[in-house]
Amino acid sequence: MNILMLSWEFPPLVVGGLARHVFDLSRALVKLGHNVYVITAFVEGLPSYERLYGVHVYRVRSLQPHHQDFLLWVSSLNVAMMRQGMKLGKQMSFHLVHAHDWLVGEATEVLAEHLALPFITTIHATEHGRNNGIFTELQKTIHEKEERLVKQSDALIVCSQYMKEELTRLFYVPEEKISIFPNGIDPNMMISHTKHSQLKKKHELSQGPMLFSIGRIVYEKGFQTIIEAAENLVEKYPTIQFVIAGKGPLLAEFRQLVSDKQLQRTVLFVGYISDDERNQFLSLADYVLFPSLYEPFGIVALEGMVANKPTIVSDTGGLKGIVEHGVTGLKMTPGSSESLCEQIEWLMRDANRAAEMAARGKKHAITEFSWNKVAIDTSELFSSEIGHYRNGKGIST
Repeated sequence: MNILMLSWEFPPLVVGGLARHVFDLSRALVKLGHNVYVITAFVEGLPSYERLYGVHVYRVRSLQPHHQDFLLWVSSLNVAMMRQGMKLGKQMSFHLVHAHDWLVGEATEVLAEHLALPFITTIHATEHGRNNGIFTELQKTIHEKEERLVKQSDALIVCSQYMKEELTRLFYVPEEKISIFPNGIDPNMMISHTKHSQLKKKHELSQGPMLFSIGRIVYEKGFQTIIEAAENLVEKYPTIQFVIAGKGPLLAEFRQLVSDKQLQRTVLFVGYISDDERNQFLSLADYVLFPSLYEPFGIVALEGMVANKPTIVSDTGGLKGIVEHGVTGLKMTPGSSESLCEQIEWLMRDANRAAEMAARGKKHAITEFSWNKVAIDTSELFSSEIGHYRNGKGIST
């Protein structure tokens, strides 16, 4: 099967979980014998074409790469993606086109029509969900683009029952149009062969206990809850340290808040980190926590569990389906620093039970969230949609 896949982010351009999802899914599909061609945004210093783990990766330059208007930048990126897709379509016969979120919807829709291909979309999150509503003109425009993408697609993929319910509620999508395939985890990608001493020195890490979290620094990830919890715990546990990795629009604001509360040694916003540094932090951490207010799935929680760490997640969205409270991890009330403090202190009071829970969490993550299984299920959906499309168009196989 020749698969044309569009995603605005792809490693090393990592803004959120979408990039890692596309990277891991595309590699898993290649292992099954498929040919995968990913069109993504150009990154300075990287080739416009390369083959990574068997995946053909094409990086295209937006026609207006520095435009201040976000929507115009997205549209110009879609034009560049469309041109690259048309060029590839002249060189080979694709079986389908697969979009990841609204940012590549325009190009995917045009390519599907021009190349006469079924059009499948994975929705990773919605504008309504991220903001708990639609309040601005920009949010309204994005919401409308999402709605068009959802309705134009031949089939939809989401990562959790939570997201399926969100799509049916927001866009009145027939349930049978939506398939649920969770994110997977590759334990081999979580191993670091680098010594931790340099990382400890670079960030002046204390003796702990150390709690690690990672994600885009935006309101819905709930990192403000960690700051509130740290303020309550530091008097009782003077050496406790929270390390939060990631970049985003609230990074400077959160760093200032930490400074205002004189928590600079307790809460560290370390900014963007590489995958290897992430693995080192996971190895060094005593616990990991993900206090999201909105989370369609939460692949970062799987990463913490595979690292064999006691894991705390918010009881919301896709996260609540990953962790069984008290068995494979702990759940906190979203937005509640008191609830977060309770879960942290529970872990600190009983190291043996915490370790046993971490072991169960690791086993659960590895056995239930395999990229190979996700790729097999995705392939079956692709084959089914190709058949439906050809039958509908009267195309012989």
